This record gives sequence, structure tokens and C-alpha cells, in this order.
Amino acid sequence: MFDSFSAGVSERLERPTYHEDFYRVFKSGIPYLNKLERGQNFKEKGFASWESFAAGQWDQALSLIEEKRDVYLRQLEEADRLGVAQRRLRVVEFPVTPYVQWELHVLRFKVELGDRIKVIDARTISDIEQGGPVPEVVILGDVAMYEVVYDSDGNAAGANRFTDPALIRETSAGFDALYERGEPLFDFFDREIAPLAPPSVER
Repeated sequence: MFDSFSAGVSERLERPTYHEDFYRVFKSGIPYLNKLERGQNFKEKGFASWESFAAGQWDQALSLIEEKRDVYLRQLEEADRLGVAQRRLRVVEFPVTPYVQWELHVLRFKVELGDRIKVIDARTISDIEQGGPVPEVVILGDVAMYEVVYDSDGNAAGANRFTDPALIRETSAGFDALYERGEPLFDFFDREIAPLAPPSVER
């Protein structure tokens, strides 16, 4: 499904350059943005909710998600104004990691505001991942595709930028197939996440 991805030719962008390039393409008239999220442990320094989560303050972490309401609404409004249809697919491994447990609360809030997000159980795509995990990728129409890069500590560190139309089409087709198989986030959350006890976080 993503057979050609690992051999694709890319340009490495450091984080500031990646953000600049991303928003330039995002505002250029693309019809859609698709994001496939595969990693199970990340750091989101500067996000108050994540900082509380990382400090072991679970109730506070959940209460602080609401602070992002205006930011998320502006993002959705901008995408709507530009005519960019956005979809996101979150791969979840079991047992659920503390980070993913926290993140799914954030994603649930985003869905409440109007985001289109689905979840897929990693166990159901083991056949696809025999040669390695599906890529951590952001696809902006048929113009550009970014493999998000993280440092050894889980911090966002930039992206690898791909522009080969054939590779973008193949990766987009893979995303479409997985998104079709994905489960609505609310359904997954209510069944798998809501019953969980607050996670234990190593400090």
C-alpha cells in the first residue's frame, strides 16, 4: 500500500522551514489535507495540557484542552475559507500508551468542533506493516507531502518533503484505503479510552 514510500526522494526541512513551506502550500489552492499519524510517543512542549499531562496532573491536563478552542476553531475556519477538506487518521497500538490516551482526548475535542478524524487499530493493519510501519505523513493535495521527523526524545524536528506526483498519488491512495477502514473517533473513544484509568507517566 505504501510500497514506494521508503524509496522516495525527499528534501529535509528543519522545523521553521517546514512550517513556512507547509503554510505556503496550504494557502496555494490545494483541495485537501490528509494526515496519517503513526507514532505512539511524542512530546508537545509549550502545549499547557501536554505539560500538565507530562507532570502527572491528569485532571488538569484534561481541563486545559479547552484553552485551545479558539485556536482550533480558527484553523477549521481558515481551511473552510480556503476550500481545503481535512482528514486525519490516528493509528493506535495496544496497550494504549499514556501519550495516545492523552492525545485522543484532544482529538475528541477537535471532532466536537468539526474536525474529521478517524482511528484505526494497529492490529488490523499488521499485514500492511510487515515491512515496517505506515508512514507518519501529511499530504497537501497533489502538490507536496511531508514525512514528519522527530528527534530521539520525541520532539518535532522538521520534515522530509516529497514532490514526486506518482509517489504522492500512491501514498494518497493508501491513506484513502486506511481512512475508509477507520472507525469514527467517538465510537473508538467511548469503547477503548473513556474506561481507562488516568495513565502513569514516567518523569
